[in-house]
Amino acid sequence: MASLHPRRALLKTAGAATTALAVVALSLTGCSTGLATSNSAPIQGSSGQFPVTIKNVFGETTIKAQPQRVVTVSWVNDDVALALGVVPVGVAKNAWGNNDNGSTPWKDAALEKLGAGFGTAKAPAQFSEADGINFTEIAKLAPDVILAAYSGLTEADYKKLSEIAPVVAQPELAYGTPWQEATTIIGKALGKNSEAVKLVSDTEATIKNKVSAFPQLAGKTFIYGNLEPAKGDGVNVYTANDNRPRFLSEIGMKLAPVVEDASKGSKEFFVPWSAEKANELSSDVFVTWVPDSKTTDQIKTDPLLGQIPAIKKGALVADSDNTLTLAISASSPLSLPWALDMFLPQLAKGADAAAK
Repeated sequence: MASLHPRRALLKTAGAATTALAVVALSLTGCSTGLATSNSAPIQGSSGQFPVTIKNVFGETTIKAQPQRVVTVSWVNDDVALALGVVPVGVAKNAWGNNDNGSTPWKDAALEKLGAGFGTAKAPAQFSEADGINFTEIAKLAPDVILAAYSGLTEADYKKLSEIAPVVAQPELAYGTPWQEATTIIGKALGKNSEAVKLVSDTEATIKNKVSAFPQLAGKTFIYGNLEPAKGDGVNVYTANDNRPRFLSEIGMKLAPVVEDASKGSKEFFVPWSAEKANELSSDVFVTWVPDSKTTDQIKTDPLLGQIPAIKKGALVADSDNTLTLAISASSPLSLPWALDMFLPQLAKGADAAAK
């Protein structure tokens, strides 16, 4: 995740690195806070059997015994481990949508619950991914498994990490693993099979319960994308391969036909769209991230982007909270319940505007 500005960081949460786009650069920095001496409690109990073999996009990985020293890379994987009651010995620092701990509110809450908050003896070591996978710091932590079920590992990354420990890589698309699948894969790797199944079920029940308070969302068409005022390359829309549209579809909304048509047969997580054709992006609601409210106003008054039907109707859902955007973009069993009370009302407001 080398030096990314916000928009590119957003794209990266669900797909391989893209060409540099725009807005102010965001420097992603960090450092290791621990070595192989990091204090971690043994993983208790197992609802799985070992050895276990897990397939991934590069082949398959065999884990001979229940892991005791777990390291995670990228987003999501640490959330899932924590939700399953497992404190990793090392995690990547959050450098976008992060708090002062280089973490997130939901991760901090889970660590506190497990008696392993940052600053305590049982806390995970943190390492930077500003320049990509941090092989050196990961090796120092002497892991017996590396979790990357939701990631964009390259084959070279996978091979190099595999020299350190068994690697649970993404099953198919880079940054395209649904949170449910990432949870069951990681559960299998940690010997927490039944716990993972229950975690998915409980999280889906929480989502369903929260969404039931907003019936106006059902059936509304949406486009989730990024908008840059006054730029020829000012539009990117996320495909059904991405966790953002996937989440909205799961709560009863419908991906706009124009995006479905544009992404047929694609394995990409987004498709670029010419701002000159912005008026063709027809949907009830348009969801995007913005750096500030000023940008929202610029989008609405932009001569091209302002012609997007949902925007003309006042159904633009523009979120400027990086942490909330991260919670939906890199969705997990911890981040989604945290985000719903803030995100759903925003969506509902857009759906109400579309219905007028």
